[in-house]
Amino acid sequence: MVRESHSSPRSASDTSAQLGEVAYLTVTAVNNIGAFLQWGQPKDVLLPFSEQHFRPDPGKRVLVMLYSDDQGRPVATMKLDRFLTDDAWDLEKGDEVAVMVAERTDLGMKVIVNHRYWGLVYQDDVTQPLRRGQAIKGYVKQRREDGRLNISLLPPGAARLDVVGDKVMQALRESGGYLALGDKSEAHEIKARLGVSKSAYKQAIGRLYKQQLITLEPGAIRLVPGALSE
Repeated sequence: MVRESHSSPRSASDTSAQLGEVAYLTVTAVNNIGAFLQWGQPKDVLLPFSEQHFRPDPGKRVLVMLYSDDQGRPVATMKLDRFLTDDAWDLEKGDEVAVMVAERTDLGMKVIVNHRYWGLVYQDDVTQPLRRGQAIKGYVKQRREDGRLNISLLPPGAARLDVVGDKVMQALRESGGYLALGDKSEAHEIKARLGVSKSAYKQAIGRLYKQQLITLEPGAIRLVPGALSE
């Protein structure tokens, strides 16, 4: 169920789409059988009316699963629950996973994990701006007793502090070597500026201090002279 594509150049999400995967695709046309989507192939893929939750307009993007129908033809569906499950028993805490952002909830961001499972990034673990359809790297923070996944955008262990430390150093460089955030700063201030928890920030600046990259003040940190050129 495809049609020749006559649309504009494809985005990164469109070119990476494969059968068996969830993708955020652009609608190129709508007719009496459904909508057609760019997916990185010469012919666009059909999103039938029966597989839609709403009627998308040309130029808009939709989150779909790509699969083969009973006749072996590629087709798209918005009905992700037919293909995704909450039971991620083959994943363990700390595993690196592919994450695609689905939608915001009261608790945080609902995400798709490895194109197979539903997961949740709690608001406290949202370390960067997220948008629907965004593909990012994540890590299993917890697999709950019911098999559901809590996802972190930061790696576990020491690698997590390396990532936070890189964020701190980048912020220092962008602000001329001074950052008005210390270990006594409010958690919401640290979260707003860097997207990380106060605990992670304190651990990261402690490591940077030991590495002699920064100096500590009661309500701020400074780059050590010469660190800007590192």
